[in-house]
Amino acid sequence: MSEQVKVPPQPGIKLIIELGPLLAFLVTLAIAGIMWATGVLMAAAVLALAASWQGFGRVAAILAVTAALVLVFGGLTLWLDDTRFIKVKPTIVNLLFAGVLLLGLILRRPFLKGLLGEAFNLTPEGWRKLTVRWMWFFLTLALLNEIIWRNFSDAVWATFKALGILSLTVLFAMAQIGLVKRYEADGGP
Repeated sequence: MSEQVKVPPQPGIKLIIELGPLLAFLVTLAIAGIMWATGVLMAAAVLALAASWQGFGRVAAILAVTAALVLVFGGLTLWLDDTRFIKVKPTIVNLLFAGVLLLGLILRRPFLKGLLGEAFNLTPEGWRKLTVRWMWFFLTLALLNEIIWRNFSDAVWATFKALGILSLTVLFAMAQIGLVKRYEADGGP
């Protein structure tokens, strides 16, 4: 009997596992519409969990939570034949992230430090400011998702969900470099 060995995630493979369900959703949406795309997204989310477990011996918490929400909201979408459920999922995910960050601020425990502490070594004030910025960013994404899915076509919403949210997140993260440098604690990460 062989014991499963934990392998450090390779960034390229990890990215494929994490973005695979979204890409499968987009391709299926273009070919067969949102209901089929929702079903494919659900199946791809389960496959991503299995691939992460098989490849790395673990599943990242964010991947697991996202897959669970995809299954719940995708299941409601298909069962009730109502696309509002899958469209509101990004709103709920972003509100959840903002809420967790707010809870960390209230408890004076910067949860971002647990996620990013290996990459950055910030002062307590730096972690607080970075947390506040990310909390507002997630609230903004939730609001944008609500505006877009309620006022535009499925294709526009899906493009925003896939490319818009990802692009905005990368740009926002890059915009935080100045804060990270300004509040870097002595001693490095």
